[in-house]
Amino acid sequence: METDPADLAVRMDVAARMPGVLLAPSAPRAARLHGRLVTFWPHGTPVDRDDPDSAPWEATGALLARLHAAPLPRLLPPMRGPAKAARAVARLRAAGPHPAAPPVLRAWAALPSWARGEAPAPGPRALCHGDLHLGQLVRGPGGRWLLIDVDDLGAGDPAWDLARPAAWFACGLLSPGEWTRFLDAYRGAGGPAVPGNGADPWPALDIPARALTVQTAALAITKAVAADRAPDEVEQALVDACARMSGVEARPPELAPDATK
Repeated sequence: METDPADLAVRMDVAARMPGVLLAPSAPRAARLHGRLVTFWPHGTPVDRDDPDSAPWEATGALLARLHAAPLPRLLPPMRGPAKAARAVARLRAAGPHPAAPPVLRAWAALPSWARGEAPAPGPRALCHGDLHLGQLVRGPGGRWLLIDVDDLGAGDPAWDLARPAAWFACGLLSPGEWTRFLDAYRGAGGPAVPGNGADPWPALDIPARALTVQTAALAITKAVAADRAPDEVEQALVDACARMSGVEARPPELAPDATK
């Protein structure tokens, strides 16, 4: 996805102004190198992929809550999460026919237009990361966990940032204990994407979680096609989740009977 230089400058300025939440850049502006924009960042220690029990779910939830509660900067572009989901589906279609593709495309077609990147998100907007996963955290200077990668940062529905862990939990790829640690930390830090006081978070999370499930499944099938192999166990779990989603109506959060968002 091509980066607009002006949008990137705004996103880097946000990172520089939130040193306790986002890793601050080493240089305030991007530079051109061989026709491409290049940015400079201090070294950080990533999450240990070989030690999933050490995943910083509490820190992730608390950092997101602080990000979402920050004032929206002037000139901040839209969060690019829905556009990335649409791009993943376009890549799936371009990959050609595959037996796992139809349930993914049906689940995509059932989503509202905003979740497909075709219209603005409804409801209050917040400062969002746009591509939250554990690979987007590092221990920065001082040893604190910080969010990195501002390429998709922007204004949008903050529930999108909770959607990937929510989708993993719904697909059985994230344990109830890890999901609860993440969600409780987010709520405990005052995150606005879901209602507090133990209320059901799924009216707010349902549609973004479905969109992230479709995005992840679409990319998984595209990779399987390129490698001329069948989807592996995890990839098939995502495709199966898309098949189940097609049989359950996606309800906008504002229509949920106990919606408080």
